[in-house]
Amino acid sequence: MAWNEPGGGNQGDKDPWGNRNDQGPPDLDEAFRKLQNSLSEMFGGKGPSGGGSGGTRKLININLLFLGAIALFLMYFVMGVYQLDQQERGVVLRFGKAQEAIVLPGLHWNPPLIDNVLIENVTQVRSRPHDSEMLTEDENIVKVKMTVQYVISDIKKYKLQVRDPDQSLYEATESAVRHVVGSTEMHEVLTEGRAALGEEVRERTQRYMNAYGTGIQVTTINIDETAPPDAVRAAFDDVIRAREDEVRVRNEADAYANQIVPEARGEAQRYLEEAEGYRQRVQAQANGEAERFNKLYTEYRLAPEVTRERMYIDMMESVMSNSSKVMIDVEGGNNIMYLPLDKILEQSQGSGGISSPQGGNSGASNTVNRPPNSRRDRR
Repeated sequence: MAWNEPGGGNQGDKDPWGNRNDQGPPDLDEAFRKLQNSLSEMFGGKGPSGGGSGGTRKLININLLFLGAIALFLMYFVMGVYQLDQQERGVVLRFGKAQEAIVLPGLHWNPPLIDNVLIENVTQVRSRPHDSEMLTEDENIVKVKMTVQYVISDIKKYKLQVRDPDQSLYEATESAVRHVVGSTEMHEVLTEGRAALGEEVRERTQRYMNAYGTGIQVTTINIDETAPPDAVRAAFDDVIRAREDEVRVRNEADAYANQIVPEARGEAQRYLEEAEGYRQRVQAQANGEAERFNKLYTEYRLAPEVTRERMYIDMMESVMSNSSKVMIDVEGGNNIMYLPLDKILEQSQGSGGISSPQGGNSGASNTVNRPPNSRRDRR
């Protein structure tokens, strides 16, 4: 028998909800009222009795709205709290308009959906690699690899003035390095001019950044590599080695010059001092001879014959003392007298008669007697 078929007896008709006496499904309003009564009892209210069910439902709705409002307020407050580290700075946009004050490190609160806080690290040194090929002043192609290091100097300009400040930095660096390399010869770019190249590129890039208002400060530009194109690298390596050899030889020449030049200067100074001494000696000797001549002239005026004889004797003595052989021409004859003084001295030394050479030569001295018509008599 189906559940909805009429049956006999006292059971009557039944349905799946267990209702009897031709009743329909359970009333949903009744179930909702039971739920409201339970919530009312939980919040300290009283159960409905008769016609008071409408007032209780209104009270419950007010309490729920109040609690929801408090929860939303707490969530709104928590969403606006944020903290900045010591390296960070922030700029506040209120309804899209930038505020003058810069947000400093610490704990802050800004109303969400009203203020938008843009935060950046302003002390971190950021690096950006750069690599490009360009022409030099002497129309050679060179490859330059470098690293640009920069920090944020003005967060408001960095976040609001330019749409993409990092891209602007890249383009400004490209322009600066092309300008500097294009006005420099290739050997300077490849060798000793790299440090000056990096500094000049940094200054020019910073001028571009200040003109654009990016809020970026370029701290350092490191030239990592400057090289010719790969196709001609071997030839340029040979050129660089030749220049290094030139520098080495030049340094060796400078070292040799530093060694030789002081010696030459010392020798030249010695020559100058010797010349000065010789000049003073000759000058003093000439002055002495002139003084002697003046005194001798005075004596000659007083006694001409005696002075003349004395001068002759002194001269002959000075000549004979420096000669080892004496030859005398005798007037009126064909004989020449030869006096080997050196041999006579050697014989005297051999016999121990060095102390009396005049005695050993007495015969010779007798032989040298002037004839009556000698030259001295003629004088």
